[in-house]
Amino acid sequence: MPSLLDAVGNTPLLPLRHIPRRGAPVLVKCEHLNPSGSIKDRIAVSIVEDARARGVLEPGATLIEATAGNTGIGLALVAAHHGYRLVCVMPQKMSEDKRRTLAAMGAQVIVTDDAPPSDPRNFQNVARAMAAERGWFLTDQFENPVNVAAHEHGTGPEILQQVDGRLAAFVAGAGTGGTLTGVGRCMAARGSSARLVLADPEGSVLAHWVRTGELGPDGRYAVEGIGGSVAPTNLDRSVVHEAETVSDEESFAMTRRLIREEGLFVGGSAGTAVVAALRVAERIGGDEPVVAVLPDGMDRYLSKGWLGG
Repeated sequence: MPSLLDAVGNTPLLPLRHIPRRGAPVLVKCEHLNPSGSIKDRIAVSIVEDARARGVLEPGATLIEATAGNTGIGLALVAAHHGYRLVCVMPQKMSEDKRRTLAAMGAQVIVTDDAPPSDPRNFQNVARAMAAERGWFLTDQFENPVNVAAHEHGTGPEILQQVDGRLAAFVAGAGTGGTLTGVGRCMAARGSSARLVLADPEGSVLAHWVRTGELGPDGRYAVEGIGGSVAPTNLDRSVVHEAETVSDEESFAMTRRLIREEGLFVGGSAGTAVVAALRVAERIGGDEPVVAVLPDGMDRYLSKGWLGG
């Protein structure tokens, strides 16, 4: 019998119809329409199914993940399906909406300080320590290669099929780096000439790293789930051709437009990706499309002031 997990992926790819653009067409990959509302459903299913296939998950096992929220929510869906317990470690910065959603789905939520990667209080370090101390299974989205494979063999081929192989550029943010790396490897393996573009919040170090190989200055930003102060293990710089830096103000203004003008009920990082995609489309021109990822839905951010009234 089919299960809800079978509904993950194969999301629509739609054109922007009302937001003006210059140059190439811009299409958006509607990952907010996955069952739990984000692109992270893809890696949640893949990581757990891989662990089950390897025999490392006992019935009733406890999963633990360091998450900005979306991977945790996707894992909660998978955990409910298989009867696992889930613990999610989140930094203070992330929205109250995500915490409440995780709690409603039965996950234990642990909130840490917004500490840098070198600090034991950093959410990733806390999750690793708890997994080691208690024998829980760390799903490890930041380093697990199954994250990348989910996009190399899922998201990438889907997009190429939807555009009949004609693609000028693919634009996405990077939290773990799995989406860009996986899609980039898929494009390279299939001989696509598409440009891979990182959409990065102003204040993140990753855009400078893509351009120069060195980490840029670390600052604060409000967009959730993308960017960072270190380059994640799963982000392969060799497959990324360029980077666009987008401010919080630009990201949130575009997100409001996507909601109100396009009827796309998405979160702030979708605005980041679309701002970057519109710049790329204007620069490259032509009639082959630029595809931008809409990673999650607006329901995760209702408590945030940037959505407006």
